[in-house]
Amino acid sequence: MRTKRSFAIENVADFKKKLLKWGNTFPEIVWLDSNLDSSENSEFEAVLAVEAFTAIKTDYHHAFDKLKEYQQTTKDWIFGYLSYDLKNDVERLKSSNYDGLQFPDLYFFQPQKLVFLKEHTAEFVYLKMVDDEIDADYEQILNTALHTEIAHEQIDIQSRISKEDYLKKVDAMLEHIHRGDIYEANLCQEFFAEHVELNAFSIYQSLNEISTPPFAAFLRLENINLVSASPERYLRKKGDQLLTQPIKGTARRSANPREDREIAMKLARDPKEISENVMIVDLVRNDLSRIAEKGSVKVDELCKVYSFKQVHQMISTVTATIANGIEPVEALRTSFPMGSMTGAPKISAMKIIEELESTKRGLYSGAVGYFSPAGDFDFNVVIRSILYNSNTKYLSFSVGGAITAKSNPQMEYEECLLKSKALREVLENL
Repeated sequence: MRTKRSFAIENVADFKKKLLKWGNTFPEIVWLDSNLDSSENSEFEAVLAVEAFTAIKTDYHHAFDKLKEYQQTTKDWIFGYLSYDLKNDVERLKSSNYDGLQFPDLYFFQPQKLVFLKEHTAEFVYLKMVDDEIDADYEQILNTALHTEIAHEQIDIQSRISKEDYLKKVDAMLEHIHRGDIYEANLCQEFFAEHVELNAFSIYQSLNEISTPPFAAFLRLENINLVSASPERYLRKKGDQLLTQPIKGTARRSANPREDREIAMKLARDPKEISENVMIVDLVRNDLSRIAEKGSVKVDELCKVYSFKQVHQMISTVTATIANGIEPVEALRTSFPMGSMTGAPKISAMKIIEELESTKRGLYSGAVGYFSPAGDFDFNVVIRSILYNSNTKYLSFSVGGAITAKSNPQMEYEECLLKSKALREVLENL
C-alpha cells in the first residue's frame, strides 16, 4: 500500500531541477520528462522513480513471460527498459554482433519513492515509508543546491564503421529492396568511445536543455546509464485505449524563420519521407490489429510535421481499443520491436538489419517507460540517446534512418550526422 501526499509548486522549472538533482543521489533512478509538452496525451510533466524495493533483470530468454509475472505479482508501479534484442524472444532471431555495452536485455524495478509533477503540483507516492518521510524529503528537495557540475574529460568519439562502409551497407540494403526481400528497413551505425570517465547526469542536463524533447529520460541502474532526448513514443496504454506515434521523416532546423518554414513544408511534401512513414503506419496498424477489438484501429494523424529544437519530424498517430483478455505485457510483446526501428516486412527486415549492422543494438532502439498498478503503461523509443557502462567506461550512441527504394546513400549518411548533432555537441563541447 502506498502513501500519497501532494504539495503546491509555484516555480515548477526550479523545483524540477532540484527534484532531479535530489533523485540523482539514489543508486536506482528513472526520470521521465515531457518538457511541458502541451499534448493531451501527456499524463504528467515529469516523474521521478528512485530506490528499488524489488527488481527484475534478464537476458532475452522468456523475457516477456518473466516481465508479465513480475508486473502481475507486484501490481504496483514498475519502471525500466526493454532492449531491442528482445526481438529474439518474440521471434526466432539472434543478436551476434559486437556488444560493447553488455547491458541486460530487460531491467525493471519497483521504486520505493515516486514523485509526479503535473499542473503546479508535486505528488509524492511512497512505499513502506517511515513517519514524516515525505515531509522530510520535500524539505530536503527544496533546500537542494543547484551548482554546476563538471561533465567529463575530453572524449574521442569514433565511428564503428567508415563512411565508405556505411554507403556500401545502404547499397546492400537497396539490393534487398530491389529483389523484393523487404520494402523498407532501418539501418543504424554506432559511434563510441572507450576508457571514458563520464558524469551521465550532467550530460543529461545539457542534452535536455538543447533538445527539450517530449519523451526525455535519464536512467541509472547499477552500471547502466541512459541519457535520452527521444522525441518518439512507442506505445501507451490508458484503460482500454492504445496509442502509438511512429516517426519517419527528418529535416534540419534553420535559424532563419522563413527558411525554417520552407524546410518544414518541404518535409511535409517529400514523397520519399511520406512513403517511409506510410509503410511504417501500415506495419503498426497490422501489429495492433492482432490485439485490438475488430475495427478499432484508426490513424488519427498521418504524416504530420512537428518541430523540435534540433530537427523537424514527420509523425503519425495510430490508436486502437485493446481486446478483452489481452494482458498489458502482451500488447508490448505483440508490437515489439517498434516498426519505426525495424522495417517491413518486419521479420525479414530484422534479419537483414542483423546481417548488415556491425553492432548489437541493445538498449538503443528499445524502450524506456513504466507500468501503473492498474496495468496502464507508457514507453518511449530509445533514439537520440547516449549509453554508458560506468564499470567498463564504454560510451555509445547510434543513429540511423529508414532505407527505401528511393533512398540516396549520401543523403542517408547526412541524415545520420544530423541526428547525431546534439549528441556530439554535449559530448565534445566542454
